[in-house]
Amino acid sequence: MRASQAVEHAHPDTHAADSARTTDPLARLNEAQRQAATFGIADPLAGAGDVRHPPLLVIAGAGSGKTATLAQRVAQLVAHGADPGRILLLTFSRRAAGEMTRRVERLLAPRSGARSLAGASSLAWSGTFHSVGARLLREYAGRIGLDPAFSIHDRQDSGDLINLVRHGLGFSAKDRRFPLKATCLAIYSATVNTQAALREVLQTAFPWCVGWEADLKQLFFEYVQAKQAQQVLDYDDLLLYWAQMVGDPVLGREIGERFSHILVDEYQDTNRLQAAILLAMKPDGRGLTVVGDDAQSIYAFRGATVRNILDFPTCFDPPARLITLERNYRSTQPILAAANQVIALAAERFTKDLWSERGSAQKPKLLAVRDDADQASYVVEQVLARREAGIRLKAQAVLFRTAQHSVRLELELTRRNIPFVKFGGLKFLEAAHVKDVLALLRWAQNPRDRIAGFRAMQLVAGIGPKTAGRVLDNVAAACPGATLLGEQPVPDGASAAWREFAAVIEAGAAAAAAWPAAFEELCRWYDTQLERLHEDALMRQADIEQLARLAAGYTSAERFLTELTLDPPSASSEQAGTPLLDEDYLILSTIHSAKGQEWTAVSVLNAVDGCIPSDMATGSTAEIEEERRLLYVAMTRAREHLEIIVPQRFYVSHQPGFGDRHVYAGRTRFIPNALLPCFEQLSWPPPADVAAANPEARQQVLDLAARMRAMWQ
Repeated sequence: MRASQAVEHAHPDTHAADSARTTDPLARLNEAQRQAATFGIADPLAGAGDVRHPPLLVIAGAGSGKTATLAQRVAQLVAHGADPGRILLLTFSRRAAGEMTRRVERLLAPRSGARSLAGASSLAWSGTFHSVGARLLREYAGRIGLDPAFSIHDRQDSGDLINLVRHGLGFSAKDRRFPLKATCLAIYSATVNTQAALREVLQTAFPWCVGWEADLKQLFFEYVQAKQAQQVLDYDDLLLYWAQMVGDPVLGREIGERFSHILVDEYQDTNRLQAAILLAMKPDGRGLTVVGDDAQSIYAFRGATVRNILDFPTCFDPPARLITLERNYRSTQPILAAANQVIALAAERFTKDLWSERGSAQKPKLLAVRDDADQASYVVEQVLARREAGIRLKAQAVLFRTAQHSVRLELELTRRNIPFVKFGGLKFLEAAHVKDVLALLRWAQNPRDRIAGFRAMQLVAGIGPKTAGRVLDNVAAACPGATLLGEQPVPDGASAAWREFAAVIEAGAAAAAAWPAAFEELCRWYDTQLERLHEDALMRQADIEQLARLAAGYTSAERFLTELTLDPPSASSEQAGTPLLDEDYLILSTIHSAKGQEWTAVSVLNAVDGCIPSDMATGSTAEIEEERRLLYVAMTRAREHLEIIVPQRFYVSHQPGFGDRHVYAGRTRFIPNALLPCFEQLSWPPPADVAAANPEARQQVLDLAARMRAMWQ
C-alpha cells in the first residue's frame, strides 16, 4: 500500500492564486496552500479557546511554494492569537530561519488589529535543530550536569580529538591498519544519528571495519570521556543531549509545553534522533506541523531517513492530516511530466503528480554521446548557444552525481575561457588561518578545550607539540581560575613571544572583556604572525578581517562561536573555479548541493548505471530508491530546458588486470523504455557531421549509431 492511501489528499485550486481579492491575506495562495496555512485554526470570531491544532503533514512537491505556505501558516497562527515567543520554527539553515521570520513580518505588517512581530527577536525560537539544541542545553545545563560554558567542536575539531584518543589507546600502532580519524568519526556520527547498534552500522555502511568493532567501542567510550572532561560537545551531541533531556518525563513535558506550536521545514531530511526529539516534545502531535517531500529525501549519508516522513501520519491516533501541494510554479509541464514518471516507479511514496500552467512544446532531451569528451564538448556548445539566445551563464547549471564527474568538463571550460563556479570543496571554517583564530578564541573562552589550546599554542614561535602538551596538562591540573598562563615553563627562546601571547589570551578570557574588542585584539595578534605562518599572508588577512566583521554582529563570544560552528558562511575561495572578475559564470554542482536551487537550463551528466545510480549505492533497495530520488531532484531543478546526457563509453585508466581501456555504459535504469516518450531522443554529434569531418570514420560512425539505437531498445 502506498503511504498516502490511508490519509486525506488535497488538490490545489487552479484559480485561487490568480484571485483579485487583495484584502484577503491568503489571496495569493492556491487552495491546497490555503488549507495548509489555515488548518486547525478556528474562526477568529469563535475566540482563541476554540482553536485546535492536530498534527499536520504537508507534502510539498518541488517548486510548489513550500516556503510561502509555511510562512503564511506561522503568520496565520500569530494573527489568530498564538504567542510568537512560543512558536518553535526548525529549519536546516540559519538563512532559511531568517528568511522565514522576515516573510512572516511582511505578512503581518498590513493586517489592521492583528498582532505583529516587533522585530526578528519576537519569533525568538527560529533556527536549525542544532542551534536550538545548543540554546536549550545552555539554558538547562545545570539540571542535566553540563557546564553552561561548554564549547562546541566542529567536525574537524572532533576529528582531531578522536585522533588524540586513538593515538592514546595505541590503535595507530597496530599491526593492521586501524581506521583513520575521519572514518572513526563518521562511524561514531552514524551510530548516534541513526540510533542503530554499532555492529549494524558497521555491517551496512562500513563493512571493512567490522573486525574493529571491540576496539571502536573502546575508542568511542574514551572519546566521550574526553569530551566530558573538557566540557566540549560535538555536533552530534547537541541532538543527543537534547533527545536525552526531553526523554525525561518531567523535563520533556516542561520543554514541550514551552512551545504551543512546532513547525519543521524539510522534514524528509531529518534523522531518527531529530524525529525522536519532536515526538518526545509533542507526543500527541498537538501543535506539530512538518513540511517536506519524500521524493526529495537524498541525505541518507548524513543519517537522514525517508522513513520519518513516510511514517509520520501513523505516529498519532488519529493519524496526522496530510495535505499535498502539487501545483508547481517553476518548471514547464513537459519537464514535470517526465519527472513524475521517473518518481512514479518508486517502491514507496506519497502519491502526487506535479502540474504547471506553464505549457511548452519542448520535451526534456535524452541525449546519447560517444564518451565523456563528447559530453564536455556538447555541454559547452549548448551553454554558449543558450547564452547567445539571452540565457545568462548564471541561469544555467550542470549537475552530476559526484564531484569527479565534472573533471573533463572543467578542463574544457578552462580551455574555452568560460568562467564557472563549482559547488563543493574547501569551506570557510576549514581554512587553516580561520581555524587558527577561532582556536585562539575558543581556548580563551574554555581553557579545558585541549584541541583548541593545542592548536593555539603552536602558533607561537618556538612552541611545539611537547611544550603545548605540557602546558595543557598543567592547565587541566590547576584549580579553575587559578592558572597563570604567562608563568608556564616554555623554552627560553620563546619566552618573550609567549608572554605576549599569554597576555592576549588572558585578556580575552576575562569575564569583563568587552566584545568584540577582545576578539579584535586576538585577530591583531594573529596578524603579526601571518607572514611567518603562511606564504600568502595578504590574501588570508582579508579573511581574518571578514571574520572580525562577522564577530561584530553578535552579542557575545559564546553566541558567535555557536552560530559560526553550526551554520558557517561561505568564502569567495570556496570553489576552485570561482571567477573574481567576471560578472557572469556557469554553475557546476553535485545534485546534493543543488537541492533547493533552480535554473532556467539544467544539464545532467552521466545518466548511466554506475553513475546514476552510483555503483557504490546499489547494495540495497533503500540505496537504489535514494538514487532514483537524486535523479528526480536533478530534473526538477530546471525551469525551461532540461537535458539528460548518456555517454556510451568511459575511458578508464590504471585498472588492475586490465590497464587503460574503454568501458561501455548503459542508460540509467531509472529511465526505462516505457518512459522514453516523455523525452526527445537525440545523439551528438550527428553522424553526418562526423563523417564530413572524417570520411574514413564513416563505417565506425554507422556502427556506433547502431549500438546507440540498441541501447534504447
